[in-house]
Amino acid sequence: MADPIESFRLKLVDHVKGVFNDTSAGQKPEPPSDDALFEPDSPIRMVHADLVGMMVGGIRGLLIQMLHPHALQGVLDHSNFREDMHGRLQRTARFIAVTTFGHRDRATAAIERVNAIHKHITGTLPDGSPYSAADPRTLAFVHVAEATSFLAAYLRHVRPDMPGHEQDEYYRQFALIARGLGADPVPETRNEAEALMREFRSDLHASPEAREVAQLVLTQKPEGTPPGVQAMLGAEAVDMLPPFARSMLDLSRPGLAAIPARAATWGMGKTLRWAFKQS
Repeated sequence: MADPIESFRLKLVDHVKGVFNDTSAGQKPEPPSDDALFEPDSPIRMVHADLVGMMVGGIRGLLIQMLHPHALQGVLDHSNFREDMHGRLQRTARFIAVTTFGHRDRATAAIERVNAIHKHITGTLPDGSPYSAADPRTLAFVHVAEATSFLAAYLRHVRPDMPGHEQDEYYRQFALIARGLGADPVPETRNEAEALMREFRSDLHASPEAREVAQLVLTQKPEGTPPGVQAMLGAEAVDMLPPFARSMLDLSRPGLAAIPARAATWGMGKTLRWAFKQS
């Protein structure tokens, strides 16, 4: 007789894999490789393995990125995000999975594909100045917004006692991918990441378009995701935003609503770690 608990676990794993991979196109999860860019159980693989932390951190990072005029304009001019926000987030998740866990050859190929795409993402800002997705400083901001958000969510939901030297190692490891994409400068420690975020503040601007993207990110309903999950993850991501970012995006801190959202997110994370047999 089949074990009902094990059957539930396997169904949950399959369902989650379907959300993160374009199964209609035959896409399958990236198998972890022993010959990846990073060793098993290294900080970057631990942080990027936690699904809920990555979802919350991914939403937080994207909201911050939309405050950079160059990153925002690239999305507005070269993306069908309004019709396919989930697809955009799915492709980002796929890139992170391949470069973190996949064989180093597949990781390198993924980085080269993105670099080739970035060369064609160019245009003009509303003020007439040019922008390019291949600009090293823009890439650096996108990277540091992602890295700080992924790590912040991991610390908040999974391992608040993660030693400082492991956090620094996370930045050093993630820097390998960022430099492969042409980002410069790239932080290699917590202090460097925090200093860069402060430096980038002068490059950021509030705009109706940034607020529009933020609302689309927070209100999307990915196919196959249970009702309320996106709202829960979004509320947690907004609660974790720096105050300046919430203000610029015209978002209110969830307040008392953040308590059940955080509890539900914690519970969801614990369930998924059990399902995927993660410690």
